[in-house]
Amino acid sequence: MRISTSQIYQRAADGILDQQALLSKTQIQMSTGKKVVTPSDNPAGSAQIVELQHSVDLTNTYQKNIDTAQAALGSEENALSSSTDILQRVRELTVQANSGALSDQDRQAIAQQIQQHISSLLGLANSRDGNGDYLFAGYSTNTLPFNQTAAGFNYAGDQGQRFIQIGANRQVAVGDSGYDVFQAIKNGNGTFATSYNNTNTGTGVIDAGQMTNLTSWVPDTYTLTFITPTTYEVRDSSSALITSGTYQSDAAIAFNGIQVSVSGAPAAGDVFTIAPSSNQDMFTTLQNLANALNTSVTDSTARAKLNNDINQALTNIDRALDKVTNIRAGVGARLNSVDNQKSANGDLINASQIALSAVQDLDYTEAASRLNQQLLGLQAAQQTFVKLQNLSLFNFIQ
Repeated sequence: MRISTSQIYQRAADGILDQQALLSKTQIQMSTGKKVVTPSDNPAGSAQIVELQHSVDLTNTYQKNIDTAQAALGSEENALSSSTDILQRVRELTVQANSGALSDQDRQAIAQQIQQHISSLLGLANSRDGNGDYLFAGYSTNTLPFNQTAAGFNYAGDQGQRFIQIGANRQVAVGDSGYDVFQAIKNGNGTFATSYNNTNTGTGVIDAGQMTNLTSWVPDTYTLTFITPTTYEVRDSSSALITSGTYQSDAAIAFNGIQVSVSGAPAAGDVFTIAPSSNQDMFTTLQNLANALNTSVTDSTARAKLNNDINQALTNIDRALDKVTNIRAGVGARLNSVDNQKSANGDLINASQIALSAVQDLDYTEAASRLNQQLLGLQAAQQTFVKLQNLSLFNFIQ
């Protein structure tokens, strides 16, 4: 087979170009540190690289979400901790105010302190996180949750609970609505609440009562009426007689699976109410207490009303403390969950990066050796081309 001079030149040139292409590819690999520079280098490996890189990027996004969640939950935990401190301090002041040795002025001074604590508690309920969002507004993060008006305390947020993705199949709540934390608090003992009629003229003081048999409890509004100072009757909301008996101070009055007791000396016609617990926000609880402490005590009847108000306040403050404690426990559990997920995400990122490195990263020792071989190959191709140039017959014609 004849090979023309042009073919010889073309093949020699192709050999040089091939060697240059190989050398260029190796140089690019060494400059980037990647052995797969283009998908054509390793189609299967390229697909794996894309999948692994996507996993790393997505998990890094989850890690950023976790940082956001930790900041929000940390802010909420701080607000709840401070709220607990305020409620405990108010409870101490309430016990102090229950002393018969205090004057009206002493109780009014305590009421002023409680009023300041109400303002502080409102400030905490209107706390913001690091992004400027209201912690306790539900989904309405740009809306001031609580405000005080002449009519009472209003909640302008909603009952939504925001969640954030912290893992491929895991979300965590990053807040609690102000309704759940500060408003949805059952008054009384949590099942029913006791109260007195403001027109009572005796010195009877009713306690918070307790549940004795849940299966026998029939939720309804019951009235405990003293027919005489020593006899009473209990009727339901339809005026049906439930029970009656002879009154003894501090003795249990039991009916429908519950019992209450009254101390002191009730007067004929005095009425006390036992009704199913309803929600009462903690601001109203403290405001009612402050109002009661600002009322002058002029006689034993007024003293009994104050004692009833203080007993109610103590019971409701305890319910508020229970609610905040339970919410804090939930926040703590979520923080632990977030910490665990952050560690798991970190492990996943490390594993993916190791796998990615195995597929993508260049072995510099092998590449340097290959580069030297390719340089030698290029030099050989160039030298061969030079020698082929001298194969022309014209070089031998004298």
